[in-house]
Amino acid sequence: MTKLLFVVASPRKADSASIQLAETYLGALRASNPSLEVDVLDLWESDLPAFDGDKVAAKMNVIAGEGHNEVQRSAWDQIEGIAHRFMSADRYLIAAPMWNNGIPYRLKHYIDLIHQPGLLWGFDPQSGYTGLLAGKHATLALTSGVYALGACSPAFGVDHHSTYLRDWLNQAGVTAIDELRFQPSLLTEDPAGDLAKAKEGAVALARAHVCGRPGL
Repeated sequence: MTKLLFVVASPRKADSASIQLAETYLGALRASNPSLEVDVLDLWESDLPAFDGDKVAAKMNVIAGEGHNEVQRSAWDQIEGIAHRFMSADRYLIAAPMWNNGIPYRLKHYIDLIHQPGLLWGFDPQSGYTGLLAGKHATLALTSGVYALGACSPAFGVDHHSTYLRDWLNQAGVTAIDELRFQPSLLTEDPAGDLAKAKEGAVALARAHVCGRPGL
């Protein structure tokens, strides 16, 4: 059975265009595969612990190949528990609006917690980083108020949004990535119509994914 982790990075609930776009895609995916296992992770409803000194010390000990003391072991166990939920999924659906040219801080916080050595990546001094999440797929539902592909930059914003998410996923070993975009959402002459078109694209992408992987 395929497991999909739906990461919700917008706090706007039903008013969020990124969530609407992602849910449209997910609905079409589920329609073709009712047995799809979906795990919804709302970052605004989740208790994300601070990535504090104990967790950093535990991380550095992992990198150095050293053991943990009792405090560090407890901190690393907490990290592993959070990361396992992400690692156990086969597919990822991330609904993320653009905030200040980048991603919402709750999503960055989550990434900082789970993107750890021995869990999502390995490192070799000669060859560099190696992603540990092989054979997985991600779909990004991306929205922004002003920025759009092809818009004059930086006057209308800079995309540290999709680029950051793609670079992070690539470093973790996820290279099969698709994007759904509704950009811009504030400057378009027909917001409702353009969002409807974006949702049509979401349905089409879901159907293409099902055709590409029967039984998904």
